[in-house]
Amino acid sequence: MHANIISLATCVPGNVILQTDVASAAQDQFADRMDGFERMALVYKSAGILKRHAVKPLDWYLQPLGWRERTSAFIEGAVELFNMAAARALDEARLSAADVDTIVTVSSTGIATPSLEAHAARHLKFREDVERVPIFGLGCAGGVSGLAVASRLAEARPGSVVLLVVVEICTLSFRMDVLSKANIVATALFGDGAAACVLRVADEGLASVEMSGQHLWPDTLGIMGWDVDPLGFGVIFDRAIPPFAEARIGPALAGILARHGLDLSDIDRFICHPGGKKVVSALERALSLGQGTLDHERAVLSEFGNMSAPTALFVLERSIASGLPDRSLLTAMGPGFTASCASLRHAA
Repeated sequence: MHANIISLATCVPGNVILQTDVASAAQDQFADRMDGFERMALVYKSAGILKRHAVKPLDWYLQPLGWRERTSAFIEGAVELFNMAAARALDEARLSAADVDTIVTVSSTGIATPSLEAHAARHLKFREDVERVPIFGLGCAGGVSGLAVASRLAEARPGSVVLLVVVEICTLSFRMDVLSKANIVATALFGDGAAACVLRVADEGLASVEMSGQHLWPDTLGIMGWDVDPLGFGVIFDRAIPPFAEARIGPALAGILARHGLDLSDIDRFICHPGGKKVVSALERALSLGQGTLDHERAVLSEFGNMSAPTALFVLERSIASGLPDRSLLTAMGPGFTASCASLRHAA
């Protein structure tokens, strides 16, 4: 018995940041302090992003900020997005928070102890015996991996209701004090957002989770992650991510599918995390897809930027709205360096 995705909802904070405004602010902040900034600043035009959403207005990020300010903004913004996404998913599933048996919370862009679902419990009114499963550290792969964990928990207790909430406040990694190419890329790519799913073993649903798996490459810790220092998270981005994806993702996904008796040729549509414009193009080449095939991925990237873990679920939402084929493969790559995937079957 497979877990079904009963509902899927997404949301973003209210502050809209235009890419042109970010480029202008970056020019003011970095041009006089960084050698070669003008060349690096081309990323604001080449990233394929028109706008993003953030928990704070742009001017807030230009102030001196430390852990206290960033953590306060994380908890405030993440809890608000958690409440919004969870409420929408539960409404779509025609359930209340009191019906939820297990909450899986995915977030890697801030630290909250108690974790976010505990902060949200008073507003949403979860039961006192609800089980909490917070997941940290999966980065961009977190949405797909979280869906896999939530589906297995639902399958372990048929009939139980599992709520998955994925929240990332990536803009809190914008650093005015860090003069690095990785930081410039982060300011050109990152946005904030959240997604939530209700999963249950049931006859109805948007799609069923047929199988899932991960592939971890050894000796790749330096490709992506956080560099933690006294003022906050600093982003680690290796320039080799697009060529790495092009060379490695195909064999990795093929290996995961083979363990479940499937092949890449069995997949009718790939639904991918759009980490960046170059990554999307690399994925199309790696998976032998025609250029432009990953259309929902490019549209989400243009409208919302890279929101880390929720982004793949934003793409999934659009794919469901346009009509899923019989079998889709939801995929993402994240720190580790790892690939995560889940095979989704079209609901009958």
